[in-house]
Amino acid sequence: MRLAFSVALRFLKSGKGQTILIVLGISVGVAVQLFIGSLIQGLQINLVNTTIGNAPQITITPTNSEKTIKEWERALYEAQISSDEIINLSVAADGPASIDYESDIDPVLIRGFKLEEGNKIYGFEEGLYAGQLPSRKDEAIIGKELAEKTGTDINDRILIVSPLGGTIRLTVTGLYDLKVSSINESWIITNLETAQDILGIGNQVTAVEMQVSEVFEADNVAKSLAYTLSLSDIRVDNWKDQNQQLLSGLNGQSVSSIMIQVFVLVAVLLGISSVLAISVVQRSKQLGILKAMGIKDRDASLIFVFQGLMLGILGAILGIALGFGLLISFTTFAVNPDGTPVVPIFINYGFVALSGLFAIISAMTASLIPARLSSRLNPIEVIKNG
Repeated sequence: MRLAFSVALRFLKSGKGQTILIVLGISVGVAVQLFIGSLIQGLQINLVNTTIGNAPQITITPTNSEKTIKEWERALYEAQISSDEIINLSVAADGPASIDYESDIDPVLIRGFKLEEGNKIYGFEEGLYAGQLPSRKDEAIIGKELAEKTGTDINDRILIVSPLGGTIRLTVTGLYDLKVSSINESWIITNLETAQDILGIGNQVTAVEMQVSEVFEADNVAKSLAYTLSLSDIRVDNWKDQNQQLLSGLNGQSVSSIMIQVFVLVAVLLGISSVLAISVVQRSKQLGILKAMGIKDRDASLIFVFQGLMLGILGAILGIALGFGLLISFTTFAVNPDGTPVVPIFINYGFVALSGLFAIISAMTASLIPARLSSRLNPIEVIKNG
């Protein structure tokens, strides 16, 4: 085995141009695989975070005629004990109302939370660009678009017309921008008690919302939760059932990424195999002499297997370095006006290692054809035919 390795190394050194071309071919394949895989993963994570990162992933809603959950403390407790994967829990009281300002009356959505818990799901504090969250009753924060349309600023009082026909004035303690114009223009966010008073629902809520540690397991957690809950007239929804088009798009991206990576690996494998097969013909005289000197067929085959192994390792290392260079270049030059990357790149070191391992395995697999050819060489015929 040591002799086979030594001969393989000598063959690679003697054909430097050929060796460099094979290593470059492997490295380009690894770099493309790493770049596309990381780009798709980053795009998917960005889409998921944008769509449901600051939103409930599982929601308990009422199915009764009042559209409220009376025993919400019980639902909250049962949700907490149903699964360790549930990480953020909040109750919400929301319903339609209207805002009355100088020039018009517009519909709005009153959303009341226990703000400390609601903030963990929606990220209200991160979205605030002026002021602070409500700390007392009859205080609220409003979105950027709604503030501009109504001419409202911090510490102003807005007039809210409830669905029951009553009116209440809320003090605006902050202005937020949650990066969704429909939310910024319609949500008035306040504490739970204030929303319950405006909507006239007493001590009841309209939803129990939660997030999970693994977003793609939300459907399984929701099924488990539905079995755990003892309340009637409720329904458990999850984001996957409500976002089938998004999931379809994510699956399509994953499939296309895998197909590209497979075709790249096949191209690399065929290229290495063909070059090493030609190498067998070029080295046939040397192999014939080695066989005449007593080298076994197994060792003759191992020469090309070792060549594939060394080429794969070199190509994988260079390819990973090249792939990281492509990723850095992409995040440097493909940026939004505010300087942030168009697509945030996600580096999965397990995927990086797997890409390198696949390159090595592909190179060794490609070496099996020339290895088989070398084992079949007849030393007498090779030496005789020159």
